[in-house]
Amino acid sequence: MQHTPSSRRRSRFPLVFEFLIWSLYVGCYKYAQYLGEAVPLSLTTKENFPYPQLILFALVATLYIVPYYRWLVPTLLQRRRYVVLTLVSLLYLWWAIKLNAVLATVLFRPVAGTGLLLDFYTSYHHLNLQQLPRLANAQITLLFTDWLAFSCVAFVRLAFQQEARRHQVEKDHLALQLEQLKTQLQPHFLFNTLNSIYGLSLAGSPDTPRFILLLSELMRYVLYDSGRASISLTEEIVFLENYFELEQRKYPGARIQFATLDSTTVPPQVPPLLLLPLVENSFKHGRHHHTEHAGVEATLTTRPGQLCFTIENDMLPEAPRATARRTGGIGLQNIQQRLQLYYPGGYELQLSQPNGRYRAELTITLPQ
Repeated sequence: MQHTPSSRRRSRFPLVFEFLIWSLYVGCYKYAQYLGEAVPLSLTTKENFPYPQLILFALVATLYIVPYYRWLVPTLLQRRRYVVLTLVSLLYLWWAIKLNAVLATVLFRPVAGTGLLLDFYTSYHHLNLQQLPRLANAQITLLFTDWLAFSCVAFVRLAFQQEARRHQVEKDHLALQLEQLKTQLQPHFLFNTLNSIYGLSLAGSPDTPRFILLLSELMRYVLYDSGRASISLTEEIVFLENYFELEQRKYPGARIQFATLDSTTVPPQVPPLLLLPLVENSFKHGRHHHTEHAGVEATLTTRPGQLCFTIENDMLPEAPRATARRTGGIGLQNIQQRLQLYYPGGYELQLSQPNGRYRAELTITLPQ
C-alpha cells in the first residue's frame, strides 16, 4: 500500500512551537519582566541582554507549568472533564507559581553574589513565601500570561495527537478495506477460471495439461503473491501474460494480444491484481466467445511516474446497453474502489464504445 510521506512521519510542529514559546515568551518576555523588577530603569545598561542569569531564573521559575500543559490539560480534555479541568487548573496554577518561585529563589540566591540580583532574589523569595499559604498572589500578570501561552501549547499538542490518531484509524480502515476487496476478487477469479477448465475437459482438448499448468501459476499468484501490499510491475506483467495465453488456448481462432511498452529503468511497485478486473471484464463480455473474427487486445505502457493500461474487445451486436450492465459488475466496482483507495485523485479510468468495440483506458500517476 502506497503512503504519502506525511503519513509515514509525525509532524514536528508541536515540538517546534513548544520550543518557540519557551524561547520567546519565557526567555525574552518573562526575562524582561524580572529584569524590570530587579534592576531600576536608571541603572539599566545598553547591553541587549544584561544579567543573563535572569534568563535561567525565568526558565526555572516557569517549570511549574510543565505538568499543567503536558499532563493535566490533555488527560482531562480527553476524558471530557471540563469542569474538573477548570477547577483543578485554577487551584494548581494559583499556588504552584508561588511555590516554584520560592524554590527558584532558593536555588539562585547562593550564586547571585552581591548586588542587585541578590536583593531581587531575597525580596522575591520572602514575598512568595509569605503569600504561599494565603489566597493573595503578587504574580497575577505572569500567571495569566503563563496560562495563556502554555494553554496554546497544550491545545496544539492535543490537536496534532488527535490528528495522528485519526490518521492511524483511517490507515487501519484502509488496510481492512483493501483486504476485503482482495478477498472479494479471489473467489470471483477462481470461479471464472474453473468454468473455463471444465469446458476444456469436456471437449477433451490436448491443451488441457498446459491449461492446468497456467491455471496453477495464476492461482498461486492470486492466493499467495497478492497478499503483499505491493509488487513489482514485472510480476504483474507475467501474471497477465499467463492469463492471455490461457484465454488464447481457450479460443485459438480469436485475436488475443497483450503488449508492453516500458520506458522506465526500474519497474515501479503496484498493487497486485489491480488490472485483473478490466481484463476479466473484456474476456467475459467479448464477441470472441461466438466468432473467430473478434478478439481482445491490451497494451500496458509505463513511463517515469505514469502507468497507462488500455484494453479493447469486440462487442456483441445485440448489446447496445453493455456499458450499463458492465459497470455494475463486481469486477469494475472492485477496481473503482481499489483505485480510489490506492491512488486518490491520481488516476483516470475512461470507459467508451468506439466503432462497436468496448474500450477501457486507465491512467495512473505513480507516487515518487
